[in-house]
Amino acid sequence: MYPPFSFIGIKMTEHQIKINFTAYDSVDELEVQDKKLCLEAIEALKTSHSPYSKFRVGVAMRLQSGKILHASNQENVAYPSGLCAERVALFHWGANHADDPIETMAVTAHTDEFELTKPVTSCGACLQVLAEYEKKQGCAIKMLLYCQGGAVWSATGIESFLPFLFFEDRLNNQ
Repeated sequence: MYPPFSFIGIKMTEHQIKINFTAYDSVDELEVQDKKLCLEAIEALKTSHSPYSKFRVGVAMRLQSGKILHASNQENVAYPSGLCAERVALFHWGANHADDPIETMAVTAHTDEFELTKPVTSCGACLQVLAEYEKKQGCAIKMLLYCQGGAVWSATGIESFLPFLFFEDRLNNQ
């Protein structure tokens, strides 16, 4: 028989994390440039290659110069060889436009399989890449998560979506 379990001497503290985001009932409530970016994300859906999930995701990114970049999810029969739209957009930016900071990124999704009733959030891998690129460019990125015909969620800075993001500055060796 085991002795009773004792918690004597264990010190525990409880913490709470709060995130801040703004919820809009409609894209029509946004500033003109943000509304336009959400509509550009819908255009990006057209290039989605999603024959397996039938879940299309489109991204439009506005750079500091005003340039708009588009990206979409790209699936592959050899799962998980595809990429989410957010990482396609961020890697394209990093390879071609890294000297022109990202100001705002709009993400939307669509499927014929069921109705989307709220904005779709980015996956953890995409959020971690977004964190890296915010660090690389030295400023936060505004995110617009857009449910077509419905709500838009807006937040600035990756920590609103990924409060325990991974960073280890000693890996940088600088």
